Amino acid sequence: MNKTITGTQVPAANEAILAALRKVHNIASPASTAPEDLKRQRLGQETLGRLLTPPIGFSWEPFEIEGIPAAWVRPEGGHDRSKMILYCHGGGYTSGTLGYARLLASRMALATGYEVLAFQYRLAPEHPYPEALEDARLVWEHLMFLGWGAREIILAGDSAGGNLALELALDLRDADRMLPWRLVLFSPWTDMTASGESYEACRDRDPLLTREYIEAVREAYAPGADWAQAAYSPLFADLRGLPPTLIQVGGREILRDDSTRLHQNLQAAGVPAVLQAWPEMWHVFQMFPLKAAGEAMDQMARYLELLR
Repeated sequence: MNKTITGTQVPAANEAILAALRKVHNIASPASTAPEDLKRQRLGQETLGRLLTPPIGFSWEPFEIEGIPAAWVRPEGGHDRSKMILYCHGGGYTSGTLGYARLLASRMALATGYEVLAFQYRLAPEHPYPEALEDARLVWEHLMFLGWGAREIILAGDSAGGNLALELALDLRDADRMLPWRLVLFSPWTDMTASGESYEACRDRDPLLTREYIEAVREAYAPGADWAQAAYSPLFADLRGLPPTLIQVGGREILRDDSTRLHQNLQAAGVPAVLQAWPEMWHVFQMFPLKAAGEAMDQMARYLELLR
């Protein structure tokens, strides 16, 4: 299944919502990761998580995996035990908490009927590459210890979490390990070189992200790195052998081409891939209380159901 699906055309985003997002952006996306700016970024993302109330109808069970904060998110009234979702949260590798992760984790659980495991990996610049990937590996091994088979796991991530999900899948493949059943990526950050044309095309349309923010967080995550290396930019990796992949993206975001080019590269590598795009939506719009977000969750659930 190698195809592109365009999400239902939605009206131009409400200007009040966009104005509010831009205010949050001014707090949560500074152009540096100096201590005060980093504090402001993390506070801004946590504020966003508090402003966006998660849906009702799920349970939240926090615990730790060898010191890594984690939580099981389950639909109330029972869940489908045939599969589960391992979710990597976004935040530019420099911010993000379990509270923030709860937004998208709960929506995925309710849409699919599967339980979701969210975890809070260590953040840069205090913990640069590869520490987030090391945490993701440890959480994966914990699932193996619990008795989950790799083919029962859907590996999901948004933004930097999409980068982390891809890097974990590539790491497992290169180690000749069994791979997750499916990848589900929401606005994944796949190109740390920031070479996509959408950086310029969407510069004035993206209410959340800027090139300056991307450049700041990549430097925090991997100081002085060659960001064209596959270890940082899975867009440029050998993608052969990866699981079937669903990508969802908004048409207003500067990271749009990180998704569209990933889709093209997956197809070229022989990986079944589906791209779903919402022309008037922004970065990781799925976490917002919007009609388009509900549609995106429904399409994700339908994609997973059709492939069972």
